[in-house]
Amino acid sequence: MDKIKVGLSIGDPNGVGLEIILSVFEDKSLYEFMTPILFASKNIVEFQKQHFNNKTQLNYIDKIHDLNNRKLNVFEIDIKNYNVNFGIQSEEAGVISFESLKTASEAIKNELIDVLVTAPINKKSIQSQKFQFTGHTEYLDMNFNGDSLMFMVSNDLRVALVTDHIPINRVAEMISSDFLKFKINQVLISLKNDFGILKPKLAVLGLNPHSGDNGVIGNEDDLIVKPTIEELNKNRIMVYGPFAADTFFASENYKGFDAVIAMYHDQGLIPFKTLSFGNGVNFTAGLSLIRTSPDHGTAFDIAGKGIANFNSFKAALLESIKIFKFRNHFK
Repeated sequence: MDKIKVGLSIGDPNGVGLEIILSVFEDKSLYEFMTPILFASKNIVEFQKQHFNNKTQLNYIDKIHDLNNRKLNVFEIDIKNYNVNFGIQSEEAGVISFESLKTASEAIKNELIDVLVTAPINKKSIQSQKFQFTGHTEYLDMNFNGDSLMFMVSNDLRVALVTDHIPINRVAEMISSDFLKFKINQVLISLKNDFGILKPKLAVLGLNPHSGDNGVIGNEDDLIVKPTIEELNKNRIMVYGPFAADTFFASENYKGFDAVIAMYHDQGLIPFKTLSFGNGVNFTAGLSLIRTSPDHGTAFDIAGKGIANFNSFKAALLESIKIFKFRNHFK
């Protein structure tokens, strides 16, 4: 198989995204099985390369076909000169974030790249008439076939979300039997197609504290979640729960399942990020493209200091390649 072409969006240029991209590709062994293409402007890349005294070799191109398999290729996006201001939220930085993401998305649509790995954006900076989304996931969901599923991955720990970037006061109204079945089915398909797990075993967390305590603390778990799980079990789908979320991870129950389904963002991501220690990956499942990202944000508080950890970004790179191979094998 030819080397997998990995497209990289720059994220917010005032954050740590480009720093970790440049740092991770100082490791020349990565070029043995991937060809990276960064969508960015030359002046920003050169500024940060000098700022961090980075040794990564670059190849600037204006056509994807001019790739160098032993360097970090930089496909230049049409952006005027921009002065990086580390740690500062700005609309100009948001424009750059969007142009990089848009150009990379067009490249994968046109099959010029195989997978997409996104550096972190600042959700406030990137808002504009062209980008009115709460994050990468929602933007990609609008622009690619399928229905997105936020899937956090770290080795054998996988946490999927029923609801993701919505306010907490809207979570309960989103939970219905049909919606829960739809999300469970998404997880099952992804585990088979993207991870090669043919007979997955799933755990579902309860919506309410202690899964409602038999209706004392909310009745959604008794009226919606439990009957849905029982119905799926009758169809020989191995899904269990609802489990009380406050003890599920602490007791290491998650180790007995191929994936855990959390009802809302923080219910799943707080324990995931605690257990993955900065090595986790955010995978957007359910869509026609393969997109991964690190499990952290722009880290404005440490941007420009040269101390950002690239482990999560490296894990996102490697995970995207594994998923690409699994999908092709499954086909």
